[in-house]
Amino acid sequence: MQGMKLPDVDRWSERVVVVRGLNPGPFTGPGTNTYLVGTGPRPLLIDTGAGRAGYLELVERALREECGTDGFGDILVTHVHGDHLGGASDLIAAFGPRAVHKFPWPSRDSDFDVELTPIQDDASFSTKGATLRAIHTPGHARDHICFYLEEERALFTGDVILGAGTTVIPLEGGDMGQYLDTLERLSSLDLELIYPGHGPRIEKPHRKIREYIDHRLEREQQILAAIRAGADTVEQMVEKIYVDTPRYLFAAAGQSVVSHLMKLERENRVGRLAGAAGEERWGLA
Repeated sequence: MQGMKLPDVDRWSERVVVVRGLNPGPFTGPGTNTYLVGTGPRPLLIDTGAGRAGYLELVERALREECGTDGFGDILVTHVHGDHLGGASDLIAAFGPRAVHKFPWPSRDSDFDVELTPIQDDASFSTKGATLRAIHTPGHARDHICFYLEEERALFTGDVILGAGTTVIPLEGGDMGQYLDTLERLSSLDLELIYPGHGPRIEKPHRKIREYIDHRLEREQQILAAIRAGADTVEQMVEKIYVDTPRYLFAAAGQSVVSHLMKLERENRVGRLAGAAGEERWGLA
């Protein structure tokens, strides 16, 4: 996604306006997508960006030019990562107090100077023209929530599904088995659109979800093949598998490989080699 250009503010439907978080990069693409959702004077805001300079002015512009208003209602947060929650305190300082709804992850939530209102799976949020249902979707992060927009049969997917590329499954809070379960759960939804946390909207959602599942299962087979071919460290596996990936992304690729290995270990398909000194080594079970 790096180098992809998208407008800072764009209307994607009658009730959805995307506001870019002004934080482009190798993992964020054109920047985090934050969303104003609804048709009335107080749309809901999904995600808050990273707190970058200029973002507040973009939100004000989107509210004025696209929504015909000067403020938004409650804030809904997909997960605790800084590019999705980092702008919340600035928004509250600028627009005044309002509820910031999020699935709890207490040890990480405390990193942010903002009062959070805990939500759970299947919670519902409404504003004029929009009804959003929370779906707990762990895997990329243990607190990850997607929001289903009933009026459009659309899903705001945060970092579970991206507009381009695939998501990293980090070591802290990530779980490959949960991630695949999440994708299977999302594949059963009645969907017309996906509004992702980064990149362009997705107009063939079930095809994209299937691509994501197939990609992870293919990567799993590549890891097993690399082990059979003699690779026994994560670094060696990354070298063998990610041949078309820039080296500056190898550390992130390594996190996903470890997440795959931990899933395979739980399934008794691989194991850590006994007596291995230094770097952890892996073999077939």
